[in-house]
Amino acid sequence: MRLTLNGELRDFSSLAHATTLEQFIQHLELHPGRIAVEHNGDIIPRGAWPQTALAEDDKLEVVHFVGGGSR
Repeated sequence: MRLTLNGELRDFSSLAHATTLEQFIQHLELHPGRIAVEHNGDIIPRGAWPQTALAEDDKLEVVHFVGGGSR
């Protein structure tokens, strides 16, 4: 499956064609509590990840939240 992830076209051949957004996040080994995901221009709430199917040539933006700050 080819997906554009954060602006880069990538081949995820190891994923099944019936992959959900939740399965994709698990495949990337990302901590779901620390990211936000945009799928084809729409921000997808975490609760909808299991029902959000991915398709060939979808565009995903994954933003990772990092803790910390200035002292």
